Order: sequence, then C-alpha cells, then structure tokens
Amino acid sequence: MTNQQIQRPNIILINADDLGWTDLGVMGSAFYETPHIDKLAASGCLYSKAYASAPNCAPSRANMITGRMPGAHGVYTVHSSDRGIASTRRLIPVENNEGDIPSDLPTIGHALKEQGYTTGVIGKWHVSQNPLEFGFDYNVAGCKKGHPPSYFAPYRIESLEDGDEGEYLPERLASEAVRFIESNIDRPFFLYYPTYLVHTPLQGKDEAVEKYKAKIERGESDERHFNPVYAAMVEELDRCVGKIVDSLEKLGLRKNTLLIFTSDNGGVREISLQTPLRAGKGALYEGGIRVPLIVSCPGRVPAGTHSTRPITNLDFYPSLLKVAGGSPEGRGLDGVDVSESFWDPMGASPERDLLWHFPAYLQATQRGVDDSRDLLFRTRPGTALQRGPWKLHYYYEDQGYELYHLGEDISERKDIKDEHPELVKEMKAEMERLIELKKLKEPSLLNPEFDEADHQKRLDAIKAESEPSAMSEDDWYRVMKLID
Repeated sequence: MTNQQIQRPNIILINADDLGWTDLGVMGSAFYETPHIDKLAASGCLYSKAYASAPNCAPSRANMITGRMPGAHGVYTVHSSDRGIASTRRLIPVENNEGDIPSDLPTIGHALKEQGYTTGVIGKWHVSQNPLEFGFDYNVAGCKKGHPPSYFAPYRIESLEDGDEGEYLPERLASEAVRFIESNIDRPFFLYYPTYLVHTPLQGKDEAVEKYKAKIERGESDERHFNPVYAAMVEELDRCVGKIVDSLEKLGLRKNTLLIFTSDNGGVREISLQTPLRAGKGALYEGGIRVPLIVSCPGRVPAGTHSTRPITNLDFYPSLLKVAGGSPEGRGLDGVDVSESFWDPMGASPERDLLWHFPAYLQATQRGVDDSRDLLFRTRPGTALQRGPWKLHYYYEDQGYELYHLGEDISERKDIKDEHPELVKEMKAEMERLIELKKLKEPSLLNPEFDEADHQKRLDAIKAESEPSAMSEDDWYRVMKLID
C-alpha cells in the first residue's frame, strides 16, 4: 500500500434514519440484534457524545451535506414550521425552506469531487430532488422523499427502478452499494449511504418480525425496546452494514476505507425509548439529538477505542475534506475539522460550544409519551447551547431557560439555572452572539390564532390522564406509516 493510498482513503458515510442512541447492542440494547455494527465498533472508535445538528431529518441532513447551519440554506425543519394545533401556538414560527438546498451552496459532494473522488448517493437524500445536481456522480433512490412509500416493491421512489414485486428495499440498496464499491475499486470514492432504515413505515420481513415476537413472549424485551417490527428493521440495518463491510474485505479495500456510521437524529420515543436520555426525535433534549457514531479504518483508527469528544454531523464536511487531502479553510463552514480524533481518539479535545437552533413547532406524537417540555408538542421554538457538561435551553414563547449538568444529570431532569445565574448569563450571551453570527432566524410575531382558553383546556385534558394514552388502532397505523 502506497503512502498516497494511506493518506487518501476511500470514504463511506452510513447515515441511518431515526436510529436512537440506545438502539444498538454496543450501545446497551439487549433486545435488538446488531452483531455486524457491534463488530464495526470493536474495530474502531465508538463516540458516546456524538450529536445530530438538528432534531429531525431534513435540517440535520441539510446541515451535514452543506456543512452549514440553516442561516445558509433555510432548512429549519421537515415540511411546515407551524405544525400542531394553531390555537396552541403562541408565536408565528420562522419561514421554512421546504424546497431544495440552494443550488449555489457547495456540498460535501462538490468538495470531495474537487479532490478527485468519485461520489455516490444510495438511499435517502431528502434535501433536493436530484443529488446529481449537488456534486454527486451517481445516484440510486436519492430524491426529495423523506421515507419510502413502501419498503417492499413496488417502492414508488424516483431514481430507483422497481425490482420484482415483494423485493425488500434495504436488501436492494445494500446490493447497489456493493455494486458502487466494486465499480470504483481502482480509484478513490466517497459513498454516502443514507439508508432509509429505520424510518417509518414500520415494515420488516416476516421471519424477522416473528423472531422478535417470540423474544417478547420469552420475556426478552424491556421497557425501552419492545417493538418487534422495529427490531426487525434494526436487524436488517445491521445486515446491510455487514454486507458492505464484507464487500470491502473481499475486495481488499477494508484497510484503505474510512467508514463512518451514525444516525440523522434521535429515535422516535413511542417506537423505541432512549432512556436514560430524555425525549426523542424532534426535541432539543438529548434523546432528540444524541446519536450513535462509529469510526473505523483498520490500521489507522485504533481498534476498541472510546471517545467522549463532542462531535456533531456539521463536523463531517470539514473533517472528510481534510481526510481527502483538501483544506476546509475559507469555506465558511459551521463545523470544525475533527479528523485528528479519528486517528487519535484519546488525544486532547479542544473545548468549544455547540449550538442547536429550532425556531419551529413539532406536534406531539402520542399524548403523554414524548417526555418533552410540553405535553402538546415535541418542541416549541427554541435554542440550546452546550458548553462542556453544561447545557442551556431557551424557549421563545415564554422566554424560559433551563440549565442542566449532563455529567451529573444526563436525563435533563434537574433544572439548576437558579443555582448558577452567572453561568446562565454567560451562556445566554454566547447563544445570542452565535445566532446573530450564523444569521439564524428567530420567531417574534404573535400568532393571532392562539387561544389561551383552548390551549389550557387541551393541556388539562392530558394532565387528567393518570397514564399515557393507550395507542389506538389509528395511532398504530399512523406510526406504521409516517412520523416526521
């Protein structure tokens, strides 16, 4: 292997969809079976403080692909920013770009093409209609869709030719990924593999679903992980990762390929609880933004290592560009180059603040179950700033603050803002500075449709229930079809 090959590895970025922080064996699940991903973690570094840069799909992906926060591309959330019942929203949220990321904004695809890499997307793109217009040479199944209409053919996905009826989408896309690798064996490549798994609709292969039902009957599920269909999909995700790693090994590319595995946001709480993390997808609490992250490159990334360095997916663009031989300097990126931590996970970790900005509304998914600040919403417009173990939340409707020490309270249960007024003041000032610096929009206009009486009535109705509401047949149908 030449020095040039060692310095310029192939790069594969696997971005799972809605996979929660606890949803792998290596992350503590005794119910989900993920032997291939667990093995991948053992071959490299497992990051326990990795984050998505937004709490749901579209903004997280737009941030990661462009290396910029929403002030640059306008994607603050999925679909409309005014979701939920109008009478319960005090503010008019910021205008959200539901269209494409700007065509003149360079992506990670552009950056790696500049370095001579062949670039490909296989799976969920979600931030424009055609990734071929954004620096990628090859595309299978990448389009504007945020989820597949069906995981079984016919898929009805643009840029993906349907297979035989009943063909399973994850198996198909894993095979397409292997085909891409095989076709680029003699040149450096960047494969962005944003698998649609494990986003709804919940559809697993029958034999796998039955296996997990049997595990439940044997008492092998727990209060966090209990859904047999979701478990089957997690296992399928694991199988797809194994297929890609196996192909690299067979082709002699494993030691010259940097492989990154992560998720685009936290898990959907009513499907898979992320305890001890609070809340889930859509919230700025840890359950909505903390995600698994594995980095592997045998011989370069030390095997069996663990890092507590905070990393967000905004950091991938500058880091991968550096790995490919380029420089992230002068590109206006909002993430930082953390590539040195790939090769030296136990090295020094420079201190920096992390910012999340979500000036939109996301309605609750199940009454009393979301575990967020508000029983009616997964989140109302808010911002969060993390400084070391400290995390400050701010919410625009009531100008409310919450302060947590994640080292002592990872579940974000004990609000200690009154005990640290000077720290709150300092972090608030930095939050405001970064919002201005990044040109992030903030909500300020009152919503004329807000009705205090109706709002309180709806809150009281939920509070009156002694237990979280049981999921009706209609509820389960909704979960099986789509949650964004």
